[in-house]
Amino acid sequence: MKIWLLVLLKLAGVLALGLVFGLITGRIALCLLIALLAYTVHRIWKLHRLVHWLRQRNYSNPPSLGGMWDEIVTEVLRLNRRKRYHKQRLVTMLHELRDSTAALPDGVVLLNARGEIVRFNRMAAEMLDLHGRKDIGIRIDNLLRQPEFLKYLAGSDFSSPKVLQTSTAPESWLSLHVLPYGEGQRILLIRNVTRHVRLEAMRKDFVANASHELRSPLTVITGYLETLAGDETVNEQFGAPIAEMRRQADRMAGIIGDLLVLSRLEAKEGEVEGEAVDVAAMLALLRKEALARPRRPASVTLTIDSQHRLLGDDIELHSAFANLLDNAVKYTPAEGNVAMRWWTDEAGAHFSVTDTGPGIPAESIPRLTERFYRVDTGRSRASGGSGLGLAIVKHVLQRHGGQLDIASVEGRGSTFTCHFPRRRIAPPVAGSNTGR
Repeated sequence: MKIWLLVLLKLAGVLALGLVFGLITGRIALCLLIALLAYTVHRIWKLHRLVHWLRQRNYSNPPSLGGMWDEIVTEVLRLNRRKRYHKQRLVTMLHELRDSTAALPDGVVLLNARGEIVRFNRMAAEMLDLHGRKDIGIRIDNLLRQPEFLKYLAGSDFSSPKVLQTSTAPESWLSLHVLPYGEGQRILLIRNVTRHVRLEAMRKDFVANASHELRSPLTVITGYLETLAGDETVNEQFGAPIAEMRRQADRMAGIIGDLLVLSRLEAKEGEVEGEAVDVAAMLALLRKEALARPRRPASVTLTIDSQHRLLGDDIELHSAFANLLDNAVKYTPAEGNVAMRWWTDEAGAHFSVTDTGPGIPAESIPRLTERFYRVDTGRSRASGGSGLGLAIVKHVLQRHGGQLDIASVEGRGSTFTCHFPRRRIAPPVAGSNTGR
């Protein structure tokens, strides 16, 4: 405020001086005009010096213009120092970021909104065979042309990475994970998972081979146990041990059978096409089988809200639905209830099994589809569970483009729901009506 007051006082002084000369010479208007013109020329000259210094400030010292002009010069110098400080800070941060990404064991590629490469680190260059400035600005889908990656990149679900076999090294596998950020920009994280893929393949081969090798001797053991159980000459005191051995042999046979089913499912790649499966008829048969068990809940109900069929593999779908119903029947007390439902809507086709069993702790739900995982190990073994049923369900649903949803409250029961996409819905059998 003082600066502007000083400017006004200077202007008033100039006008007063012009007025005095005007009174002396008798030409007041002319003298005032000359005074204002001189004041304006002086200001323009100072403005010219200021502009010249602003253009050459990196090479010349700031001028001493006095008054308000020195305040402007001081403010410009202060802003310039602040700009240099922030610029240096940003440069330092950029160098640190570049050095940190270069030290990462995984590849990092920055993509703009058009999918063009903006920057990449050394590991990304090695894994994707990128070459310095040559590949900057190139669309990533022009360098990685695997159909699976192109479909993944064009989609919107980046919750999990995509594992692909590299074209440069057929025996190598890369995990590609897209992370969106900013306005349409994306980070592509690349990790070499060759060792993990090979270990997983070895594990699958081992399980499949071991299951096949155990099947034959187990069949022999089971046959001899059945013979001993039916032999009246065997001492009665061996009856209970033989019955227990038969029960354990049957349980082992069930585990081996489930392992072989899993091995066959894992050996098949991609989604199954299959044929139209009459789900309503399949579920009605499963309900009859459940009601025929010696140990079962008080009621097993089935609600059919749609007669639409499902495109898929009949044997695989039967295995998945049977495993879900089997779990519900095993863990529901005799006075409890199990309810099945089949329906379709705008989202797709759905099958659910609801029980009134003990329920599942919230922390265990994410792990239920892991192999051999049991919430209550002792109780599962007592009921004959192998811990593989839900793993089979998960693989079957993956083969049909579906997913499993689990909702449970401890002490109040659980609901397992299979969701299938709309493309899997097939028209009903001719002449059928929707019913319950």
